[in-house]
Amino acid sequence: MLNPVFSTCSPTRNSGRDVYGGVAFILRPCSLYKKPPMPIYFSNPTPSFPRLTVSAAAIITDEREKSPAAPAFDFNAYMVEKANSVNKALEEAVPMTEPLIIHESMMYSLLAGGKRVRPILCIAACVLVGGEESTAMPAACAVEMIHTMSLMHDDLPCMDNDDFRRGKPTNHKVYNEDVAVLAGDALLALAFEYIASETKKRGIPPKRIVRVLGELAKCIGAEGLIAGQIVDICSEGMADVGLNHLEFIHLHKTAALLEASVVIGAILGGANDGKVAKLRKFARCIGLLFQVVDDILDVTKSSEELGKTAGKDLIADKTTYPKLLGIEKSRALAEKLNREAQEQLLEFDPQTASPLIALADYIAYRDN
Repeated sequence: MLNPVFSTCSPTRNSGRDVYGGVAFILRPCSLYKKPPMPIYFSNPTPSFPRLTVSAAAIITDEREKSPAAPAFDFNAYMVEKANSVNKALEEAVPMTEPLIIHESMMYSLLAGGKRVRPILCIAACVLVGGEESTAMPAACAVEMIHTMSLMHDDLPCMDNDDFRRGKPTNHKVYNEDVAVLAGDALLALAFEYIASETKKRGIPPKRIVRVLGELAKCIGAEGLIAGQIVDICSEGMADVGLNHLEFIHLHKTAALLEASVVIGAILGGANDGKVAKLRKFARCIGLLFQVVDDILDVTKSSEELGKTAGKDLIADKTTYPKLLGIEKSRALAEKLNREAQEQLLEFDPQTASPLIALADYIAYRDN
């Protein structure tokens, strides 16, 4: 593993740009760690998405007042229905074959609860652009498998060293570290296999499936989730972590998989490039929003309320939005990101976009 202790962080321009477009920095190791400087890329400030003078909610409300009243969207019922569908598909996706212990470990974390936000985003994006829920379901299951893998690996003693996840003992506490690592690896492999084999049965063109696989791999690899994770590790204890640095971590570590969930749902639903771009911007906003809110909850809620260890970032001396901005400015940033996210949905039918609008609000105002 890379040594997380560095003595200086020197900015420099680099001809290469990271997947999100960023400024290159060099982390120079301290004298106790004799290796050449390691290039790390930090993003520009939060992407400057088109801003409107009124909120999406105001425009949608105004439009609805001019047309026959649309039925109210029942977000709770929608989430329960979609989560149940996803859970049923996940139960059927993992074969309980030999060696049983690895499959039991996979299922233990995969079915340990959770709100299924990522698979529901995938389904909602697919339906928004004219696709069917059944078309997106294999991909929805895949993103939940990958998300579960990332949590299992995050919880390991060599990473965040957590004892509880979703109110239950973490995987390595039940099955030991070696099995937890391998079960996470198995879920990652299964995710891609499941998309490739099951989506084909839905009659989706192979070219579209290949695009989805490439999008997902890019968002979770060394230019996505892994990039955010490694920079997060290397940044522990650093005194000069700024907002750009922090946004790089979370645009990659947290937002990347949310982005992939939305984008692959849109691709499978047959969206054109313009609509995919709009939904990508929406997903990046809610991805960063998710982390800002997570940081706020970490210092304002108890472990019992969160279902995981509270205050762990403070103990690990990690830079968070509340630490950098304070609670009130962090909440203001969350409001701004939610507003910008919803503005990306203005060109879509308001009723069909209701699940994504409600999901953005849910992420902004959740309690755990």
